[in-house]
Formats: sequence, structure tokens, C-alpha cells
Amino acid sequence: MTAMRVGFNKDFETRLRTRLGERADEFFKKLPNFTSQYQSWYSESLAVIKQLLPDRYADFVRHYEKPKGRKSIDFENYRIEDCLQGLTTSRQEMAWEGGGIKVLAAPEAAIPHFQQQLAILESVKARFESSLFDIQQLVQADLFDSELDAGRELARHKFLRAAGAIAGVVVEKHLGQVCRNHSVKITKKDPTISDLNDLLKGAGVIQLPEWRFIQHLADLRNLCDHNKNVEPTQEQITDLLDGTAKVTKTLF
Repeated sequence: MTAMRVGFNKDFETRLRTRLGERADEFFKKLPNFTSQYQSWYSESLAVIKQLLPDRYADFVRHYEKPKGRKSIDFENYRIEDCLQGLTTSRQEMAWEGGGIKVLAAPEAAIPHFQQQLAILESVKARFESSLFDIQQLVQADLFDSELDAGRELARHKFLRAAGAIAGVVVEKHLGQVCRNHSVKITKKDPTISDLNDLLKGAGVIQLPEWRFIQHLADLRNLCDHNKNVEPTQEQITDLLDGTAKVTKTLF
């Protein structure tokens, strides 16, 4: 088997021109230069896939990179990386096969791989448009995690009321977002955790066990914010912080 690097597969271009007929010149003028522009597209797309569709990251890369341990190159294991190098592989046929040179893989073998990458990238768009995926909630969740980390640090240094207050604010904000997600109308200007909890239960978004759990968090928050006669315990603040983390990760 032999391999040679070519700038463009002329046979493929000829076949495409034949199929397109008079439209061929206009078509080729509009085509971006794959060899020079793909790497930039790939790098940007890879970053998007890694952040928004990590379960397809390995698949996306697999269509680009040469398989490890590849001992020969044919249509099955040809990749986009080979195409960018202009790689064509062939072998000399035996006399009983007709003789001559048989092309095993050429740059057009990368087309199905690029089509698969486009399909994966399109699925990111579909996910954005889906009601199950809300970029605002991703950013908000990250902020909530940071706030809870700050709360845990305060609790570690025995600033228990401050830690509880932070957790209470996080629960309140999150429940407000859940109400908006489910089109639950909030009538009060400054609703409390209990107000939002009741609204979600009334709308059927949460059931009695979830309502009781959130109400327990509301009681702990009130202990930190309003009841100055009783000091919250370390255990109660830990429950509040852990419960808040659970609510933000499981209730949408």
C-alpha cells in the first residue's frame, strides 16, 4: 500500500462538476476553503461541545483524529485529519484483480465524518431551544454554588446566622426561578420561601414531601434572620446548607 499527499482530489471535483453542470462554477466560488478554515471552526465547535454537550465530546473528536494504533489506512479508518493533510492511499492490484492502482481512501472519505460533526453541533442548537435547557439557569446554578461555598466558609468560622442567611437567599431566588419556569404567577412583591413553596405546591409542581422539606429550610432560615432569642446550632446550619444545595440541584 502506498500513500501520497495531494492538495485536492481532482477526480472528485470532476465528478461533482459533472453532476452540477452549469451551476458548478458558482457553487465552487461560494464554497469556503475547507483546508484553511476547518481548524478554526473545529476549535470553536470543540469548545461549545465541551461546555454544552460533554457526552458527545469524545464522538466529535473521534471523527477528526486519526485512530491510535492504526496500521493501515482505508475508507473505514480515514479521518478529517487525514483529509487536511491531503492524504490518499492506494495499492497495486494483483493481475487477477485487473492490475492497476486501486484507491483505498481519498479526501472525500472525510465527508461523512464532517457531516456527523455538523449533526452533533446541530444537536447543541436543539438543546438550546429545548425547554429542558436554560442557559440562564446554568449560570445561576454556578452563582448559587459560589454563594453556598461562601456560606459554608462562614459556618466553618462559626458565623452561623450569616451562613444561614446566605442559604436562605439562595433558596428564595431558586424557588422564584422555578415559579417562572412553570409559569406560576407570583403576586407578592417580596415573597418569602414559604410563599413560593405554597405557590409551587398549589400549582402541582411539588408534592407534599418536597413542600415539607422546603418548609423545614424556611424555618431554619427564619431562625437565622428573625429569632434573636435562640441561636442556630452548627447542625441546623449544616442541614440548611445541604438542603439548599439539594433543592437547587433537583428542583427545576
